[in-house]
Amino acid sequence: MLQPPVTIPIAFVQGMLSGIRARGQAAPVDANAALEDAGIAPALLDAPGARVTAEQYVALFALLMERLDDEALGFLSRRLKRGSFALMTRATLGAPNFEVALRRVAHTFGLLQDDLTLVLLREGPLAGFGLRLNDRAAVQQNFLHELMLRVYWRLLAWLHGGRLAARRFDFGFELPPYADGYAKVFPGLLQFGQSCTAVWFDAGALQTPVHRDTQAMNVFLAAAPANVILPRLAEQAVSARVRSVLQQNRPAWADLATAASSLHMSVSTLQRHLATEGTSFQSLKDQLRRDLAIVRLNTSTVPLAALAEELGFADSAAFQRAFKAWTGGAPGSYRRRR
Repeated sequence: MLQPPVTIPIAFVQGMLSGIRARGQAAPVDANAALEDAGIAPALLDAPGARVTAEQYVALFALLMERLDDEALGFLSRRLKRGSFALMTRATLGAPNFEVALRRVAHTFGLLQDDLTLVLLREGPLAGFGLRLNDRAAVQQNFLHELMLRVYWRLLAWLHGGRLAARRFDFGFELPPYADGYAKVFPGLLQFGQSCTAVWFDAGALQTPVHRDTQAMNVFLAAAPANVILPRLAEQAVSARVRSVLQQNRPAWADLATAASSLHMSVSTLQRHLATEGTSFQSLKDQLRRDLAIVRLNTSTVPLAALAEELGFADSAAFQRAFKAWTGGAPGSYRRRR
């Protein structure tokens, strides 16, 4: 089945570059060159509503890690050299249960870094895995918190067998203006301005046996970095299913009643599920059309009139108005330079 495309808000691209940009002239990597090589026009950084494709975002992450030889992207005073994440993951081999596996990850990380510490936390019926920052400068870097939390949450969920539910995500900084992009990255209750950035889950999970072997670990690591930094739409189950229905039925574009029928739900039940996930049918349709448009503009030379027809617009002008409302920019700014 053809999977719906995913795009990433430009705020997360800006965050990814903020570690090296903070170094100014001393930065070891040319940020604009990395953007260009990842297929991202540097001018998009100045458009608050802009977005990039998932492939571009992963490519930029991989380029920066390679050129910096640093999986922390220049945010820490000491490089987290390439292979560090794999080393921490492999340290869990043979762990009898989930708690021991997490303590091994934290211990291995502590051998590699001083600026922050990974810690196991307890709070009533919940257990948490968090970041304790020991360097004042690092505390101010929101993307460092975001990156470490999403990477290690993915590792935790995988170690547990893919069934670990996040009860809460805490962030050691105040609510940022781009927080509406968090829902697809951090699937749970979000709390800002907390004393420690952490993910929380049921404490009973700590005693779960770990069954990951070398072969499974190799498959997991081979899929990085995409599997640790991209949104996992399946974690918002109903929204992901609606996007799939819309994707499979385009360019006819299923309406709300058709989508509900395809999912064997009533219209009111579908609307209630989507509201619980913080979205609506029209929002999902617009987001999918936006994402499809961005991917097509980056990967083809399709005329705007033809693209407008593909996406169900009456004409090119209507599509261009909608695109500007979605992203703040014109479709032409997304054409990849060839």
